[in-house]
Amino acid sequence: MTGAQPQAPALVGAEEIARLLTPLAAAEAVADVLRDGFDPESAPPRVNLPVAAGELLLMPAASGAYAGVKIAGVAPANPAHGLPRITGGYLLLDGATLLPLALLDGAALTTLRTPAVSAVALAHLAAPDAARLVLFGAGPQAYGHLRAALAVAGVKAVTVVASDPGARAALVAYARTLGVDAYAGTADDVRDADLVICCTTAREPLFDGRLVADGATVVAVGSHEPDARETDTALVRRSAVYVESRAAALREAGDLLIPLTEGAIGPGRIAGTLADLVHGRVTVPSDRPRLFKSVGMAWEDLAVAAALHRARERTGNPTGQRDIVR
Repeated sequence: MTGAQPQAPALVGAEEIARLLTPLAAAEAVADVLRDGFDPESAPPRVNLPVAAGELLLMPAASGAYAGVKIAGVAPANPAHGLPRITGGYLLLDGATLLPLALLDGAALTTLRTPAVSAVALAHLAAPDAARLVLFGAGPQAYGHLRAALAVAGVKAVTVVASDPGARAALVAYARTLGVDAYAGTADDVRDADLVICCTTAREPLFDGRLVADGATVVAVGSHEPDARETDTALVRRSAVYVESRAAALREAGDLLIPLTEGAIGPGRIAGTLADLVHGRVTVPSDRPRLFKSVGMAWEDLAVAAALHRARERTGNPTGQRDIVR
């Protein structure tokens, strides 16, 4: 046998992932894939397998110089035992040979990727003077989304709404270390919000959508199940709705599928996609709420995993930040 032997894939843990890529750089990696012409509508659907502990997700993707697959576990009982709800790993492959390049911590990758996608949406949907954020949830995604919102919007005040008093207080304290005013609040605080971000495990709406101001932006990322939602029918009916992919949203987004099943909206209610926003193909209205509903897609994991790999090869230091997408 001739030629160089394949090397074992690099192991990239949670601490290294946090060190290698800033939230803004991760968002830029997601936007770059769309700029380069990738069409999320062509992405394969997620494979969901119910298991005794919860759910296994298989998410393969290929684009450009890379391919990869995430195997993620969703274990709802884990947090009660001090364990993460999201588990798993990501195998990054060379696109030309399909040889393994890196094996990344799947939960840490997801914690970075999901806020990165939301940041791309916020860069286009949030009003320039959006200063007041209401953040639902106090888990890893809430921390990531707080950092992402601060990176792309002029947030000056954060209200945290969460059911666990200790976790809520910890996130409020963390937000204050980032230089913003932060307080615990209630669901009714959405009436004064410029931005509302929902990153919870809720299966029923978190707040009354009639309270959200015209011109506010709502991001909902907590569910990829057709029968679970964080926002209500009233908000969906009022809003200009944007998604990562129409096909994915109409398979998995309970926030949209439940109102659709009720007959409250039609499939044409979706105003545009993330790609439409990045390419400037849609005009974002200012006279109604803007709702971005994310379910998470495999191409996004690949975009961020590839950016992490490039950063690791280049310097091993956090990447610089660029202006996102606009």
